[in-house]
Amino acid sequence: MIDQTVLTRVFYTVKPLIPRSWQIVLRRLMARARRRTHAQVWPIDPDSAVPPREWPGWPDGKQFALVLSHDVDTRRGYGRVLQLADLEESLGLRSSFNFVPERYGTIELDLLQELKRRGFGVCVHGLKHDGKLFSSRRVFEARAPRINSYLQLWETTGFTTPSMIRNHAWMLELNAAYCVSSFDTDPFEPHSDGAGTIFPYWVGDPAGRGFLELPYTLVQDFTLFILLGETTPRIWRQKLNWVAEHGGMALLNTHPDYMRFDEGDPGPEQYPARLYREFLTDVLTSHAGRFWAAPPASVYNYLSVNWSSACKQRQSGVA
Repeated sequence: MIDQTVLTRVFYTVKPLIPRSWQIVLRRLMARARRRTHAQVWPIDPDSAVPPREWPGWPDGKQFALVLSHDVDTRRGYGRVLQLADLEESLGLRSSFNFVPERYGTIELDLLQELKRRGFGVCVHGLKHDGKLFSSRRVFEARAPRINSYLQLWETTGFTTPSMIRNHAWMLELNAAYCVSSFDTDPFEPHSDGAGTIFPYWVGDPAGRGFLELPYTLVQDFTLFILLGETTPRIWRQKLNWVAEHGGMALLNTHPDYMRFDEGDPGPEQYPARLYREFLTDVLTSHAGRFWAAPPASVYNYLSVNWSSACKQRQSGVA
């Protein structure tokens, strides 16, 4: 039998040569195979529920945290940002929007300022989203200064990695205070080794450089609806209920690129945005008063103050 991890890595190596429609078919086949072989650790890894040392808990004694994040991968997604912000704002929620600086044209500073004014966060999402950021040390060193310039220009300290491909040791050179570049368990990603925790954790080195890593703990929307073919948010509900039971962080990373906001046929690579609304409405109803809803920057601000520096030092280590 062919090892699924090897097969996935081979696919992502030759992916640029494969027509988009074939890519989706192949990814669906791989995802459904991995779903069967990893049923014991996905969507729930039972070993990921242990809180880290000296865990301070969530503000005001809340049972768990709900953290919403959106990678804006294409121009189509960029055009839907405000629709998604309106949806969340109508429910009293706020999230972070993560933009690719050099892929789909200029990111308007007025848009970023409007999002911030309305209580949403803004992060830098890679640089080009071409799969090459961590391909070599030379490439990363050429791109890191440009990423840092966008962090400064956009007045943010948040960074997210495309496709969850990461190198935490190299990422210490970015001027980021918090990152979304990992997950607790997700066998469907190209870099499929998980962090094994449903809690945030610190990444650092002896020189004192470091950042707070926020692993996503609910499967991404593209995987759930496009690759696995789910037609309801039941897996999101199942996982969130489990995370809530164990006091963790329910971080959901979605994409406006794949959300269809009208009632037309969503097509092969989109899903109805009402499924996202349905999930959020269910959380607000079923877990009312029990969770802290916060964008990633707020999680960093809280933990940077309430988690002791001694604990950070002991926990830090390049992953």
